[in-house]
Amino acid sequence: MREIVRFPAGECLPTAADVLAGQGVPAGRETSEPIAESLGEALALFRQLAAPIAVLSDIATAEFAVVYRGEGRNAAENPLAAIFPKADRLALFAVTIGERVGEEVSRLFASGRFDLGYLLDAVASSGTDRLAAKLQELCAGRSPDGTVFLRYSPGYCGWDITGQRQLFQALRPEEIGITLRETCLMEPLKSISGVLVAARPEVHRFDNTYPFCGACATQSCRSRLAEVQDGQPRKHEIE
Repeated sequence: MREIVRFPAGECLPTAADVLAGQGVPAGRETSEPIAESLGEALALFRQLAAPIAVLSDIATAEFAVVYRGEGRNAAENPLAAIFPKADRLALFAVTIGERVGEEVSRLFASGRFDLGYLLDAVASSGTDRLAAKLQELCAGRSPDGTVFLRYSPGYCGWDITGQRQLFQALRPEEIGITLRETCLMEPLKSISGVLVAARPEVHRFDNTYPFCGACATQSCRSRLAEVQDGQPRKHEIE
């Protein structure tokens, strides 16, 4: 099944605390009045300009093996290689908040509004992550009890970024306005692609002891594993 899903911008709108946390600001720390005002303006601009949309397409295990193999540049050992053959369901996906937010960021920088431009870019990054989480939650809500949907993307955990090329050939996200640059970065930049894996919680668990883990700046797999620690995915609501 192939499906295009649109989300209201408000559903993908992060909170101020979420945006600040993404910039390394500890929870509970007060911000100056000018920053708070600019952040409020950035959040309002996101709600006005963002056009969140996703494309989702089921894919058979054998077909995904070809997509995942890509150009043969994946790490010799990596989590997804062991996870996807055990999946109950696989679905390629891509999400984007559209072009208008990025265009506004560029305009703000060009006009000297560096503070607002920087904060709008941070809001857009957080909002795009939230959009991907919302799509994941949507799929999880359709799944049998005990099955956990988690997403994995090229460029992370040993799946080489060049895997985007095979993924794009199979998914065709150009239909929702996402294209691929020669560098394998997406346009618009505020987009996320990958595979949603539905499996029992234990299938998703792995130790982050792979050779590439030491060079990982985000260690985002820790939060992913925490989601399935109790056997149920946690809602991606921002406190």
